Amino acid sequence: MRRIVQTLGIVVGSFMIVGWLLAQFSWCAELKIGSLDIQKAVNECQAGKEAKKNLLTEAEKFQKMVGEKQKELQGMKESLEKQAPMLTQEARASKEKDYQGKVKEFQRWGEDSQNELNQKRVEMERRIAQDLLKVVQKMGAEEGYTVILERNENIVLFANNATDITDRVVKAYDTQKK
Repeated sequence: MRRIVQTLGIVVGSFMIVGWLLAQFSWCAELKIGSLDIQKAVNECQAGKEAKKNLLTEAEKFQKMVGEKQKELQGMKESLEKQAPMLTQEARASKEKDYQGKVKEFQRWGEDSQNELNQKRVEMERRIAQDLLKVVQKMGAEEGYTVILERNENIVLFANNATDITDRVVKAYDTQKK
């Protein structure tokens, strides 16, 4: 409860400060506010679609390799189970140790591969978002915006769709990249 009150206090305080700042500057210029959904822009711009397609291709290759390795491990397990009654205690222990080692290796490989895919996705999104920010700053300056807010942040509790410039930013970004 205390955390909610603190968060609410921060949000209200932020709005009061922004309101005061806007009031101070309102006498010299018309107030023009825009809003942007950066995640939507990253996903809908051409570079984002291409990057997503590349990531999906890599993920499919990864899934195919996972399936192959799982089949290999399953075959190894079945072979061990069939041979177990005929093997000596030492031979069976050695084969089980080999199998467990392969399972651990497979798990590490899977985690590493998944982390690598996630890092590529994050880096791709970061790079595109930085480029989009340049477009937003240029558009904001050229079109006389007082402020452009990110729609997904918790500070913006409401934004009329008329202030949303996401589609225009995506179009400008794609045009710039051609």
